Amino acid sequence: MTVAGDRLTNFPDSECAGQPDGISWQWQSWEGLPYLTCSLLSRWSHGFFTRDFSPRGPIELTEVLEPGAKVYRLQQVHGNAVLKTTQLPPVVAPNPEIAGPSYAEADGLVAERELEALWVCSADCVPVLIADDRTGLVAAVHAGWRGTAAKILPEAIAQLVAQGSQLENLKIAMGPAIAGEVYQVSVEVAAELGATIAPKSAVSPTADGILEFLHQLPETPVLADPEPGKVRLDVRLCNALQLQQLGIDLSQVAIAPLCTYSDSARFFSYRRDRLKKVQWSGIVSACRTSPF
Repeated sequence: MTVAGDRLTNFPDSECAGQPDGISWQWQSWEGLPYLTCSLLSRWSHGFFTRDFSPRGPIELTEVLEPGAKVYRLQQVHGNAVLKTTQLPPVVAPNPEIAGPSYAEADGLVAERELEALWVCSADCVPVLIADDRTGLVAAVHAGWRGTAAKILPEAIAQLVAQGSQLENLKIAMGPAIAGEVYQVSVEVAAELGATIAPKSAVSPTADGILEFLHQLPETPVLADPEPGKVRLDVRLCNALQLQQLGIDLSQVAIAPLCTYSDSARFFSYRRDRLKKVQWSGIVSACRTSPF
């Protein structure tokens, strides 16, 4: 797929399994550089940025989305901790005369006020941007397989609900990440994620029992791999199934039809290159809507 100007590409739903009807992904352009947006989040300034923007960070990228918004980011640690913006200071431009800033360790951020830009970075893990259609508040989550196994996305949803969100008002977009077709993991890792989805009362707690349950799902997150003891794992679909268990309808969830591992022209991939380079994804909180 090529990029040539703003909003050129609308990805058809068929390019991403489980994509809700009427949801599209569009390429945007800033100074000739491409970044991705989702129609589900059209009300909010947001973007899943490509490797072309490297080495720009959240401060510079916020100027692309919403100049003047306060900027928040984390030191990501592949866990399930989610922080509110009042728990950490906004990011400011570095002072060359003092040591570089330190960031709070967590993998999810939840906004508490309007015009807060939340950022997560990834290079195969799943960047998730969440928005509440009624309150205007947002969250940003970095969900690798470890964070997914620890149910970081349900934790972020729980924090939004604690602030007054209703599940039916949430819009959730999962950006470019490594696709299940190419993500080889051990059977044990797949079972660890599967255990967050499988009903404990009806499924054997063994790895074989959990994988059998996953294979029987109408849309399974586990695919066969020719190497013994290995499978292919769709981490984004695992997160979507966790959301479904919370009572969130899958029409509220969009998954980008792009793979970081396969698209070396657009995305960094740690699994492919073994380099510590990332792309950023961010969203800015909006004003509360008026009640109906």
